[in-house]
Amino acid sequence: MALGMAEVAYFLYRHAMRYNSTSPKWFNRDRFVLSAGHGCLLQYVCLHFASFQSVQIEDLKCLCKLGSQTPGHPENVVTQGIEVTTGPLGQGVANAVGLALAEANLGARYNKPDVAVVDHRTYCIMGDGCSMEGISNESASLAAHWKLHKLTLIYDDNHNTIDGSTDLALSEDISARFEALGWNTITMDNSEGNLDAFKNALISAHSETRKPTFIRVKTIIGKLSKKEGTSKAHHGTFDDDDVKQMKQRVKWDDREPFHVIPMVYRETRAQTDIGGRLEQEWHSKLNYYQNKYPEEAAEFKLLLADRMLPGWESSLPKWSMSDPVDSTRGYSGKCLNTLAKVLPGLIGGSADLASSNQAYLHNLGDFKQPDSPWGRNIRYGVREHAMAGISNGLALHGGGLIPFAATFLVFSDYMKNSVRLSALSHAGVLYILTHDSVGIGEDGPTHQPIEHLAGLRAIPHLLLFRPADGKETAGAYKVAIENRSVPSLLALSRQKVAANVEGTLADAVRKGGYIVSNKSEKELPEIILIGTRSELCLCEASANVLRKEGTRVRVVSLVCWRLFDRQPRDYKEFVLPSSVSKRVSVEAGSPLGWKEYVGDEGIVMGIDDFGSSGPYSEVFNKYGFTEENVTKTAKSLLTK
Repeated sequence: MALGMAEVAYFLYRHAMRYNSTSPKWFNRDRFVLSAGHGCLLQYVCLHFASFQSVQIEDLKCLCKLGSQTPGHPENVVTQGIEVTTGPLGQGVANAVGLALAEANLGARYNKPDVAVVDHRTYCIMGDGCSMEGISNESASLAAHWKLHKLTLIYDDNHNTIDGSTDLALSEDISARFEALGWNTITMDNSEGNLDAFKNALISAHSETRKPTFIRVKTIIGKLSKKEGTSKAHHGTFDDDDVKQMKQRVKWDDREPFHVIPMVYRETRAQTDIGGRLEQEWHSKLNYYQNKYPEEAAEFKLLLADRMLPGWESSLPKWSMSDPVDSTRGYSGKCLNTLAKVLPGLIGGSADLASSNQAYLHNLGDFKQPDSPWGRNIRYGVREHAMAGISNGLALHGGGLIPFAATFLVFSDYMKNSVRLSALSHAGVLYILTHDSVGIGEDGPTHQPIEHLAGLRAIPHLLLFRPADGKETAGAYKVAIENRSVPSLLALSRQKVAANVEGTLADAVRKGGYIVSNKSEKELPEIILIGTRSELCLCEASANVLRKEGTRVRVVSLVCWRLFDRQPRDYKEFVLPSSVSKRVSVEAGSPLGWKEYVGDEGIVMGIDDFGSSGPYSEVFNKYGFTEENVTKTAKSLLTK
């Protein structure tokens, strides 16, 4: 790609895109995404020529080396000038749709007839592999449906993937597919030395006001080499003889590696001065905006600074023992809507399950163009993977948006790669995943998550919360909103639980685990019961039975493993004393991982098989999640 798409990338960075390389995070810059991230050398070279300080000649020499600024796929947390982390094919297409969506929504909310403070474009280069991945089609469908006309997708059509020519596994007309989705489609049959054709394609894209634009650029992979036009040029390196021949073909054989003609620097770095002027002009607009529209400007600048209104957390609901019982998804919906009133950056939606997930912002409209582009509810349809990838784009746009994405926990499998990339790229997406156990009942084992909690907890940095009641749900939201550089996931129930389990604390959620009952430091417990979500209620009920029989019982909520693991050793010892070896964990999911908390002598109550269809109470009873069985298990341990 670095050879085949060189002219296209040069034109984008030199003539098309608006950015300021000396101020890489300038808000109103155009965004560029390399979805075909394996071609990262192309972008690194462009960043170097465009005067981004993050990529010097020495960095290019260290391509893919440990600790370098030029890793094997673009990483936004490593290299300035990289907007999003891409690599798994198709993800960048979804990210680009999210970036374009953020621009359209913020523009509709803050631009005025006499001044536009949000006005930039999104460009994305995708490859043949991206075109095959389902996430790109899901995302492209939404981009057209949402009429994201400032999005330009450039398809590097070189007819090769790793295994060989694309005709091994691909025969459809990609342009026709995008046209059917509702895109403005343009084909360039020959990109070599044909910059005028690409310029005209971009002019067409910029004049389009209702459709995103798909530009199909037919290129030659590995141009100039002996591997030219074949899949062998897709990966690996060129041998010395091939490099020598390539240099001879362009009359470069007397140059040392990495030599750059001064004229090239002069030409490409002319954009630096232009970028500086563009940013100055934008700041002038922002000053005008602030003087004329002070209220909107104050909110807008708060978003740009990624800050929140002081005291926002006080808006979170507080529940008492007398409140009606509800599911944790119900408590979540109340939290979400109260937060939306004080957090203008909160935006998101569900994969066709808004009513089931209770993830809808009331009275804030649906994002639709041209009717209501200001709307903060996003209708994703049944497209979980695209939803998560688009949410990453929203989070990394730099406009202060706090995206939430909702579906059933079992469908996290559809979007797992995007969730992983949220963590890798420090995207503070809020995942709201309901119906989180066999407790969903009648839908049966196809919809009852078992292994999902264990798999998601294993993702580095991801904060997974499984709150027991209304208080813990509010506490989880507080921690999730505060942590803007890590994704959070709330695993929530379908069935009703207590609004306020006696002893739970919203503020204690930030520690991940804490003592719910029997906090005595003078007398250690004989046994510790550890639970999450509705199973915490079972622990507390069982503890009360055992206490009446004279047993000292401690109940611990382990609402977020990762946060608890980060606590000081003294605190963890206080909650789970090492001298108390009799412990029982209770969670309606895979037992994997719980041994770390119950120890070798403890008992893990979990499920290591698929679930069953039936009323949730009967299903819970079948798998032993009852007060009676928790008590029986605890007694069996006490008698050992």
